[in-house]
Amino acid sequence: MFGIFLGLAVLMFLAYLGWSIIWVAPIAAGVVAVTGGLDLLEAYKDTYMGGFVAFAKDWFPVFMLGAIFGKLMENTGMARSVAVALTKLIGTQRAILGVLASAAVLTYGGVSLFVVVFAVYPLALSLFREANISRKLIPATVALGAFTFTMTALPGSPQIQNLIPMEYFQTTATAAPVMGIIAAIIMAGGGYFYLRWREKKLVSQGEVFTEPQEKKGVEQPDETPNFFLSLLPLLTVLLTLNLLNWDIVTALISGIALIMLLNVTMFKKFIPSMNSGASGSVIAIINTSAAVGFGTVVREVPGFANLTQLLMGVKGNPLISEAIAVNALAGATGSASGGMGIALEALGSKYYEIAQSSGISPEAFHRIASLSSGGLDALPHNGAVLTLFAITGMTHKDSYKDIFVVAVLIPVISVAFVILLNTIGIL
Repeated sequence: MFGIFLGLAVLMFLAYLGWSIIWVAPIAAGVVAVTGGLDLLEAYKDTYMGGFVAFAKDWFPVFMLGAIFGKLMENTGMARSVAVALTKLIGTQRAILGVLASAAVLTYGGVSLFVVVFAVYPLALSLFREANISRKLIPATVALGAFTFTMTALPGSPQIQNLIPMEYFQTTATAAPVMGIIAAIIMAGGGYFYLRWREKKLVSQGEVFTEPQEKKGVEQPDETPNFFLSLLPLLTVLLTLNLLNWDIVTALISGIALIMLLNVTMFKKFIPSMNSGASGSVIAIINTSAAVGFGTVVREVPGFANLTQLLMGVKGNPLISEAIAVNALAGATGSASGGMGIALEALGSKYYEIAQSSGISPEAFHRIASLSSGGLDALPHNGAVLTLFAITGMTHKDSYKDIFVVAVLIPVISVAFVILLNTIGIL
């Protein structure tokens, strides 16, 4: 079992240094294999790659179609149209709420987190300028809307972090809706009030809006598509997935088709957008598959039985051990989907068996897995966090403590709270 922890330490340390998990994960898996008595070459070619390929086979269509959907929303201007309309509706005086709501609607509608950052940042810059709010709060505001409750808590979310548990617990995207809504209220409400408190504190210290030195990513076109038409593809994905119970692949295809139909005059943008989305999805699926392959090797070593016994031996509600496992692995990999993939690949069947025998519904295990993936994943080495800083021109020193509060601390508190409600029989 020491080898498992050593492999995790190697994975976390190298990921923190910014090294790609695509080749770091096999090295960490090799550490686990050697210390666990497995043949190194066989562990890589058969066990590791078996888990890698199985995950890619199941999930590549979702990653690819989701990325294409997001790119088409971005390049046709539809994503910006939704964000502009919402921010106008909410008003300049509520700049933080406007940016938060824009990011949340786009994410819940199926637009990828990375696309949301590009779409919302120019609007955030404009609103924060008019409200004279320090740019230090822009990363945390976008993170709250895109990286937290819409990604893991709201039932029906088409984000991959809400879809992966479906395979392991035989559930739907709307699993444990009350549990998810309560967690979402804690994340959204707690994060918003924290950011408003920080806004007032920065103003009292004399910190107000300053123009960015670089104008990268802040250009805004004069015209955007109609808001209501732009909203239709987002609603199509949500409604076909959750009300019509279509497969997520079919739901995304319907959303893509509608975007193209509504923007037929922009047909020249379709091929570049689809090419870009498809290319980007390859890196995303390989990153997550690499993490899952690591989890497959962990499951094969003799020490895994001891680790399973250790986790299952956590006193109290078994949801606690699931939350610990998913959070720890999401933190180690710096990836919500990667950490959850490792945990559920290794322990998903065990938790499903517990669900069948303990009286706790598989839906509750689904929701806790999803919620827990969005906690420690947003540590400083997280890819989405690094992208957010690159686009906004902020640094860890400027803004990470606020991201930590809204995207790490409060989500972890929300998980603990809903597990408590489950334990005392309220949920």
